[in-house]
Amino acid sequence: MRLPPGSYFMQGNEACVEGALWAGLTFYAGYPITPSTEIAEGLAMRMPEEGGTFLQMEDEIASISAIIGASWAGAKAMTATSGPGFSLMQESIGYAAMTETPIVIVDVMRGGPSTGLPTMVGQGDVMQAKYGSHGDYPVIALSPSSVQDMFDLTIRAFNLSERYRVPTMVLSDAEIGHMRGKFIVPRTLEIVNRRIRTDRVWHDGFAYDETLVPKMPIFGKGSRVHVTGLSHDIAGYPTSNVEVHEELVRRLQEKVERHSDDICSLVAHRPGSRRMLVSYGSPSFAAWEAMMQSEDVGLVDLKTLWPFPSKLLAQAISGSSDVIMIELNLGQMFREVQRVACDEGCRKVRLFSKVGGEVPRPAEIIGFLKEGG
Repeated sequence: MRLPPGSYFMQGNEACVEGALWAGLTFYAGYPITPSTEIAEGLAMRMPEEGGTFLQMEDEIASISAIIGASWAGAKAMTATSGPGFSLMQESIGYAAMTETPIVIVDVMRGGPSTGLPTMVGQGDVMQAKYGSHGDYPVIALSPSSVQDMFDLTIRAFNLSERYRVPTMVLSDAEIGHMRGKFIVPRTLEIVNRRIRTDRVWHDGFAYDETLVPKMPIFGKGSRVHVTGLSHDIAGYPTSNVEVHEELVRRLQEKVERHSDDICSLVAHRPGSRRMLVSYGSPSFAAWEAMMQSEDVGLVDLKTLWPFPSKLLAQAISGSSDVIMIELNLGQMFREVQRVACDEGCRKVRLFSKVGGEVPRPAEIIGFLKEGG
């Protein structure tokens, strides 16, 4: 019942549904919240056709808890939400990172804070995605800027989560989720499955090799596995040993950082132009139109937000003298871009931001470019 190869015209949230099914999604738990609800609605219809399980939970805390449990039972698991629901999930996101549980969370961002603008666009969850839970822990966050991206990056989110055993997020937004557009299902797709422990695990459930990613035991397959959010040894049992804790936390971080070349991606148009726009998500449409009005303007469309693609961005803006970050917040990613741009010797790094629930218009960005000379 998966979409056969071909061209389709769908809503972004609907393309996310089809991407998740292509990636091998077998368990979804969620609670409806604007503007992500179409994902739950779509999967409620499509999961039974695919032989999977769909659960509507009582809230977002229960939803993410359910997909963590399903993942440990061997399922590819996902939930979808928006700002307030994403806030409720933060403690369990930290737990998933600590227990190295592969899950996918789709956050269709809207205006905030609090209940904010339920039906209007925003990008205020970017820092929460990385730092919303406590302690030092890794996540991967991808940013679609088209309906095609919603399909492609949903699959990629599953692949990265399964490969590195880390919670992975698709940070969409209300405009991308609700716009309709063309996307293509190619004839071949790379689908990654986690490495499974096939032996009977007893006292080394978190043993790892040179990849720093442990093979994953599956509940109900005869192994004895202890899973806890407490600091733990390779058997999974709690410990307050300083050396063991430091090794654990550093390994969790390094297993993502070491593979950043595989994880990070962006699309650069006219790299090295005198003036470079940097954007992600729905503002990329206006940024593209603004770029096309001037030959000395380029554009970087970030596809990975966390880990931040510093190396790729540095290559794209090398030689630029004016870098403009475009965001639907007050500059949550601006400092990351500024850090890289300053290291590259860029003389001017500016922020163009909007928080009123509307995407920028090309004319606004063009006017901002003119202001800077």
